[in-house]
Amino acid sequence: MALPQEKCYTFADIQAWDEDERIELVYGRLVMMATPLRIHQKVSGELFSQLHEYLKGKKCEVYHAPFAVRPFEEDGDFPEKVDTMVEPDISVICDPDKLDAFGCKGAPDLIIEILSPSTQRHDRVTKFNLYQRAGVREYWIVDPANPSVQSFILENGGYKANDFKIAGEQIKVNVLEDCILDLSQVFPE
Repeated sequence: MALPQEKCYTFADIQAWDEDERIELVYGRLVMMATPLRIHQKVSGELFSQLHEYLKGKKCEVYHAPFAVRPFEEDGDFPEKVDTMVEPDISVICDPDKLDAFGCKGAPDLIIEILSPSTQRHDRVTKFNLYQRAGVREYWIVDPANPSVQSFILENGGYKANDFKIAGEQIKVNVLEDCILDLSQVFPE
């Protein structure tokens, strides 16, 4: 839910606020984040666990929310100039130079968003377009209510629908060589 705008906010403003606030910043606009449902946390935990296990000993790293991603930030940008900061449910970053004390500056290689009743439009439209523009190579939308995962791959600057899998199936992570996730563990019956 968008909050009333008094001004165009920046990452510097976010850093000064209470850490208990769950707020994203999209092009200077504040977006309040609701507390996730239990099923959201179960799905997120299992996806994170499988990715974490796969990435042990590899150069890529996986992070779960809350983890600040500033998709358009470049080296030398000051927090007062950064107008977009989101907290994807899961982020995989393969370039260690993108990681800093606050999270990720630039586009992660993979972002996974898990739908909640209050975030469907934000994840399917706002974040889809934001991640596409930022150059996130692979984007997944996970729907716990209709146990499924839809993946998109960035090609020529735009997302192309890549795969759609349901509970009980396996899905390939395209940006990670030979990485297959087991959705029977993500969506147990």
